[in-house]
Amino acid sequence: MGKKTIDWERLGSIIEERKKEKWGLIPLLQEVQEEFGYIPPEGIKPIAEALGLYPSQVQGVITFYAGFALEPKGKYVIRVCRGTACHVKGGRSIFRYLKRELGLEEGQTSEDYRFTLETVACLGACFLAPTMMINRTYYGKLSPPKVSSVLAQYGKERMEDK
Repeated sequence: MGKKTIDWERLGSIIEERKKEKWGLIPLLQEVQEEFGYIPPEGIKPIAEALGLYPSQVQGVITFYAGFALEPKGKYVIRVCRGTACHVKGGRSIFRYLKRELGLEEGQTSEDYRFTLETVACLGACFLAPTMMINRTYYGKLSPPKVSSVLAQYGKERMEDK
């Protein structure tokens, strides 16, 4: 997988806007991730310097919070619930189906940066089990045909149609 190029000018302006805030690290990291889709590891040192922190402190915050990523994620991040209700209602088979359809293992991103496949402990939508999210949109009461239909909305052709 090729590396994404970083717009250093944009990264610098995000840092500049936030560096005077006393508790600006997390909002700054959120803004960087929103802009680039991840936090470029090369950006850790300038972020730390701007906020008067050690790079290890910034790295620690990034690795502590599951919402931050040091590698590019896909345009569409698919999170499959592995909570009890979803597990009982067939969530594991939905996850296996997604792995097969996307050709990805858990935590992987497609080479074209279109999809990232993840699991989460609970999406908090047990009444819709089995459930997944794509970015911020919930999809529930899933079955393989429904998953195929949802993936088609995001431009994914079915494996058997290829």
